[in-house]
Formats: sequence, structure tokens, C-alpha cells
Amino acid sequence: MSAEFAAPSAAALPLHVLSEAALEGWLADQPGPVQAWVKASGFAGALGQTLVVPGEEGTPALALAGYGTEAARRRGRFHLAAAAARLPAGDYRIESGLPEDQAANEALGWLLAGYRFDRYRDQTALAARLVAPEGIDADQIAALATGEMLTRDLINTPASDMGPPDLEAAARKLAEQHGAKIDVTTGDALLENNLPMIHTVGRAADRAPRLIDMAWGDTGPKLTLVGKGVCFDTGGLNLKPGASMALMKKDMGGAAAVLGLAHMIMATGMAVQLRVLIPAVENSVSGNAFRPGDILTSRKGLTVEINNTDAEGRLVLADALALADEGKPDQIISMATLTGAARVAVGPDLAPYYSDDAAFVSALESAAAGSADPVWRMPFHDAYEALIEPGIADLDNAPKGGFAGSITAALFLRRFVTESKYAHFDIYGWQPADAPARPKGGAGQGTRALYAALPALLKP
Repeated sequence: MSAEFAAPSAAALPLHVLSEAALEGWLADQPGPVQAWVKASGFAGALGQTLVVPGEEGTPALALAGYGTEAARRRGRFHLAAAAARLPAGDYRIESGLPEDQAANEALGWLLAGYRFDRYRDQTALAARLVAPEGIDADQIAALATGEMLTRDLINTPASDMGPPDLEAAARKLAEQHGAKIDVTTGDALLENNLPMIHTVGRAADRAPRLIDMAWGDTGPKLTLVGKGVCFDTGGLNLKPGASMALMKKDMGGAAAVLGLAHMIMATGMAVQLRVLIPAVENSVSGNAFRPGDILTSRKGLTVEINNTDAEGRLVLADALALADEGKPDQIISMATLTGAARVAVGPDLAPYYSDDAAFVSALESAAAGSADPVWRMPFHDAYEALIEPGIADLDNAPKGGFAGSITAALFLRRFVTESKYAHFDIYGWQPADAPARPKGGAGQGTRALYAALPALLKP
């Protein structure tokens, strides 16, 4: 689905955004009937509280949206979206009270509050529409929201309708929309093109594994995005228990995230040479599934001992990262729903990332703070390198002991990038409970922060 602002119109209802501290001062400047109505209605400016104030003829004259306290706002984001969900049908324009430095994020939140996953069931649309506030880049905000909605749609779609062929179809649709080139290597052709670990992980499924390769733009710095596209993860022969398998439709969240980010980049015409690589597989069980104890040879030539077939995401990413690195782009970024250890470390709301590049870290942290898209830096801790070296092969895909699982996974991936700057995101890709502008379900993480940081990161 796409996101749109309402067209500017004199008929749009004025909306005053009022914090608890600002309410009394605003009321003092209003006519007596407005003061009386607001007080009688119990409007106090609490976060998400709304009130429509009638005019002399009884029709709506203006609306109020509570903006709470600074302490309350620190505990969440997209506060105006909470009000948007409670306002009656109609178009609204911000008249006063919204901090200028929050206008873009709150407008984005309002658009995201309109997201509905309605593929399998009719959903009630958001009734209140927003006229883009003055001073924001409305087209850019709409592109960010649409990219996030694409990510959500892809993750929310069950594996029955979002297997490797369907993920390919989504990538092709996006490429066609933006005039990008796309090439897909499927099935045994992966072996012929030296992508052996992608083939090995996906060969047990009845829907063939593939490597999706999309390219867009012919000027500017080179950026390659690599997204984990495990469309469903049973765990392979190290079969997951049922409870752990329940959300595995989201194991292609990294692929969904990079496609959403790619839309943001292409829709706004960012001056980059973009490449998107997605290894799309299902980790299934059959007679030809790969086994614990197997030793695989990767595209890069590094050998990998398989100690757990449920640590498959790093295997498919490794071949894709080696391919990306051969092109020597200015920056490679991988995104993956890779480890449960990352969730234990920072929970579902933060996007942990790995980078040793001080310029990358500085640009990303600054961008994240202004994008309502929180991230958290994790260490490429060199002292743990020995944990991923089993002795019988170059690398171990699942070190024993259970410590530092997200870090060892990131170190594993880093071994496959030797010619380019590299950053890795170990995201969750899921919103576990409804929140303003973020319904329960698939979620993009880190993508808006990355979008905002890229111009500084990729200066020619």
C-alpha cells in the first residue's frame, strides 16, 4: 500500500497540538464558549487525548490533540499518531503547538497509523487524514512511509504466500516501479554460479532457492544492501520446537527491510549506485537437507562446519556478502533477523548494529535520533574470533556455549567482507504489541535511520 497526505484545503479542520503544560496558556486566548467546552469535556492535554470543539452553528470548528508531558513523550514515539486514530473522519491541518523539530516525524507517524494489512481480511481505514505540515518534505515523508509499509506487508504475509518465488516477484515489482535492473539465479544454477551455501540451505524445500540481484542508479557512490530472505525457517534437521517456529514467517525480515529501504532510496532519487542482494530460501526438512556435522565450502573458499542447521541465515548471507564484496562498493550493509541473542540483549524495539567505522557510527547515531528509529551499537569484539574457529574447518556456524551469540554471528559474516566497508544489522522485524503508528506485526527497523544517514556516509 502507499501513503498519502490529504490535499491542502480550506475545509480542513484546524488541529491544535497541546501539551499539558501549554493547555492553560492556550485556553486563556480562546473565547469563553471554547474555554467552557474544553473544561467541561475534561480535555487535559494527555498523550493521545482528542477533542473536537464545535462552532456557533454546532458544526466542528477546531480539534485538539494532547501532547502530554516531556517525560511521557520520552517513553515512546509517534505521539500524534495516537490522536489520529481517535479523531473523527475528515481532513486536518496543524494549526499550532507542534514543535517544528518534530513535524516531520509526527507527520510520518500519522501516515504510518494508516497502515492496514488487509490481504486476508477487510480492515477499517484510518478516518482522519492529515494535510502535510508546512516546512516538511512531504514527498520524502510519503516515500519513507510507503517503504515501511512495503516492509510490513512482506513480513506479515505468511510463508504459504511469501516463499522464495513470491519474494522474487515482490522484488521484480519494485524494480519495475523504479526502472531498476534485476537478475535472479535459481536452483542448480546457484551451484553453476558459485553460490553453494545458498543452494545447500534451500535445496530441501519444494520451492527452489535463489539469489535476487537488483541494481539501480548509474552515478554516485556504490551502496550494496544484503538482506536475509529465509522465507520460513523450520530449523532444518535441528528442528525448532513449535513455539519457536510460530513467527518464522518473519525470518525474511532482513530482505523485507532492504527492499523497503531500496524503495525509499529510489523513490526520492538519491544519488547512489544501489545494488540489492537477497538470498531467498526456505530452511526445510527432507531427505536431501543439509546435516549437522557437514562441512560446506563457501563462495569465498572458506570452509564452514555445520554444528546447527538452525543457524542457516549466516550461511546464505555469507555467499551473498562475498559476491557483494567482489564489486568493491563504497559500503556494504547487511540486515537480518539473525539471532535470538540480539533480542535478549536489547529487546524488540532497538535495532542492534555492528560497525568499526567511526564515520558510519557517528552519522547513523545522529540520524537515528532524529528519525524516531532507535538503534544500538554492538561490538565486533575481536577477542571472540576464536569462538567461530572449530579447528576442523575455517569457521563454525553455531559455536557452543551460548555466549555472545549475536556478536559471534556478526564476526562470522565479517569474514566474508574484505574489500569494502561493512556494517551489519541484527534486527527483530516484528512489533510484539500495538503502539502508535506501529501495529502488532511486521516492522522495519533501522531503515529510516540508514536513509537519513546515507548522504553523510556516501559523500563522493
